[in-house]
Amino acid sequence: MLVVDDESGMRRALQRGLTAEGMEVVTASDGPSGLRAAMSGTFDVIVLDIMLPGLSGYRVLERLRGAGVNTPVLMVSAKDGEYDQADGLELGADGYLIKPFSFVVLVAQLKALLRRGDSGSRLMIGELVVDRAARAVTWAGEVIELSPREYALLAELTRRAGTVVSKDELLGAVWGDEQAATRNAVEVYVGYLRRKLDAVGAGHVLRTVRGHGYLVDS
Repeated sequence: MLVVDDESGMRRALQRGLTAEGMEVVTASDGPSGLRAAMSGTFDVIVLDIMLPGLSGYRVLERLRGAGVNTPVLMVSAKDGEYDQADGLELGADGYLIKPFSFVVLVAQLKALLRRGDSGSRLMIGELVVDRAARAVTWAGEVIELSPREYALLAELTRRAGTVVSKDELLGAVWGDEQAATRNAVEVYVGYLRRKLDAVGAGHVLRTVRGHGYLVDS
């Protein structure tokens, strides 16, 4: 799940609360970084504030839908006018909550969006299948058990198969604004992922392009 909000207290509270609900949460603090992360298409749902620095939530949503990213989006805002809500829904939002909102209601709406989420497409590279509906990965029919972070990395690389993806791009798409995350974290998790792929004979699909990043290819 991606949470895009410029209020640090709100981001921390949502990350803590949603994590306690069993959800994997990545955060972003402004419009451009939120858009970069959301464009990966690897999130099940996005919580998107409207008033964001750099690029408003309206414009983030507009660009996502224009690019064909259909991840469910729940907009949140202190703007409570009926036209504000209508604007968000017309741009392709799947829900709208007015701040301050009940955390219980937020969780209920998110779970409803997750149930009807349009993330069912499969990403396939040869015998590697990334099923975004089930959040499952298989190689030649054999299930590969991945952590949420390993899955997000592989899903992003597979979505951009044939393209070299830099460490900075992976940081933005998978870790968002997490301050503790560094390029070294990307290297560590790519290492974890490669070992699990090697174990089923799929290690060759993930390549390191020295000085540039990583590539998934058949």
